[in-house]
Amino acid sequence: MLGKTLITLLLIASPLIQAQETFTVLFLGDSLIEGLGLETEQAFTSLVDERLKREGYGDITIVNAGISGSTSASALERMQWYVRSRPDLVILSLGANDGLRGLSVDNMKGNLAEAIEFAQSNNIQVALTGMLTPPNMGPEYTSSFAQVFPDLAAEYQLPFMPFLLLDVAAIPELNQADGIHPNIEGSRIVAEHVYQFLLPLLP
Repeated sequence: MLGKTLITLLLIASPLIQAQETFTVLFLGDSLIEGLGLETEQAFTSLVDERLKREGYGDITIVNAGISGSTSASALERMQWYVRSRPDLVILSLGANDGLRGLSVDNMKGNLAEAIEFAQSNNIQVALTGMLTPPNMGPEYTSSFAQVFPDLAAEYQLPFMPFLLLDVAAIPELNQADGIHPNIEGSRIVAEHVYQFLLPLLP
């Protein structure tokens, strides 16, 4: 009787144990994360997820929390919302739209810092991706914008990917007609870089 009871308890507990072993990575960002202009399965987050599953990381869950048009002003509110689902790691990828609109660099830094501090106060690991902005805002703005991301990574001791669109930005054949969002081939390149960045952060 005791043996049967023990087996029953193990069977009941098994799904709970498996759920606890799942490691959730949440990508919090804008249209670059969302995969604007692409099919869902072509977004780089989906390509990363597919590769992880293919290479045996079945216990890793990738969540695409990209919303087109988002700026850093939404960072804290969105972090507060998503933290309730208890992700293990948040990849923070906001700021591109701040740069395109010429918004305050100081405000952007403060917005991102608030989101980082909130996540860390809830024992959630944060990694940061850097971004560059076109030079039409002038060299001073361009330089100060780019510096925000490594400065935050150093201040909060975050894993840091210096440029999300490495080897893709400003290359016409790797971007859609708007010249901003990666096409399918560009998405594959971003996925490769993100995959290599992410691997050391996984359990």
